[in-house]
Amino acid sequence: MAKVLIIDDDELMNESLARLIGRMGHQVGRAFTLTEGLSQVHAESYDVVFLDVRMPDGNGLEALPQIQKAASAPEVIIITAYGDRDGAKLAIENGAWDYIGKPVSIDGLTLPLIRALQYREEKKARKCPIVLRRDEIIGKSPKMLAALERLAQAAGSGANILITGATGTGKELFAKAIHENSVRALGRFVVVDCAALPESVVESILFGHEKGAYTGADRTKKGLVEQAHGGTLFLDEVGELPLAIQKAFLRVIQERRFRPVGAEREVTSDFRLISATNRSLEEMVERGLFRSDLLFRLRSFIIDIPLLRERAEDIKDLAIHYINRFCELYQMETKGLSPEFIETLARYDWPGNVRELINTVEHVLAVARYEPTLFPAHLPTNLRIKLAQASFTPHGSPPIAAVIPPRAPASDSRGPA
Repeated sequence: MAKVLIIDDDELMNESLARLIGRMGHQVGRAFTLTEGLSQVHAESYDVVFLDVRMPDGNGLEALPQIQKAASAPEVIIITAYGDRDGAKLAIENGAWDYIGKPVSIDGLTLPLIRALQYREEKKARKCPIVLRRDEIIGKSPKMLAALERLAQAAGSGANILITGATGTGKELFAKAIHENSVRALGRFVVVDCAALPESVVESILFGHEKGAYTGADRTKKGLVEQAHGGTLFLDEVGELPLAIQKAFLRVIQERRFRPVGAEREVTSDFRLISATNRSLEEMVERGLFRSDLLFRLRSFIIDIPLLRERAEDIKDLAIHYINRFCELYQMETKGLSPEFIETLARYDWPGNVRELINTVEHVLAVARYEPTLFPAHLPTNLRIKLAQASFTPHGSPPIAAVIPPRAPASDSRGPA
């Protein structure tokens, strides 16, 4: 018998769904507000939550992460009379089991519940601790743990992997961790920086060339694809791969064969392919900037790395890790951290993600090299200004100039002439 919670302010829908679930032999909890629902889901252990979107005290989609943080981590089925494409996308991206529009038939509710419970039971049966080599991947927030679970799944397969995420989120670290946790760990991890490939010699860099193939080719040279034989080929920022080379690379992915520039025979390379991008490749396909057939080949398995501000719980651990690392590197004494220092880091939105945090830590230690404790005053000025400006409320307190009267003119002690 499973435990199911219904969070829906529609009394008729709430009651009808409760009866249906009860007849299936499951225990049912009911809530008519988000506040009440969140309280129940954190107080008791539920397997599945049916969640309405438009609630009297908030939006159900916005409460989805809080529900998933519950100790029981229930599967969430969204039910709404106001469904839309963006809502469905947001729900699925944030881990919802299903997104169902009202009105809905009994079968339309029963089957998703049965499948969610079946999935949950099978997941429990195969649950085992994820042991990964991930030296530089720091974090234990729900979104990072979900990404790490995907990493573990990817490492155990041979599928082509596409890693998506904004600049500075750690896409190359994830790619390297997949390689190091795979059966190809003893092979080479070869990085291709697609954004830095000179278009005039891109084929030579990727596929190699024979001696005399072109002016300056004074010796035979292996390309990056051949160097990855037995290991992993990582295409960093694959969205920057020149359109002219995409067709040739598509065949390489399919056949694992290619012809070096100036060569008469083809060469075979057995490599694992991992790609990464900070761009929307789907939008690039629509604009004719990226081949759809290549995209389909690249994304057999997708890992999306969250923004740092989406996993703020990890900021403290990240800061401590890199502070200790730089202190050891620069032979400094270990620093103490004031509570205000950590609080300030957590309040900032980190547009540059982990990379920006690392640079910030390095700045802080340069400023506070001989000081035992780190305070907000040690942080970069531009970061502190942004936080100060963000805290300013135009309709709150009056401006300083309106509160502090102008200074009176100084009197002349010499008196009138």
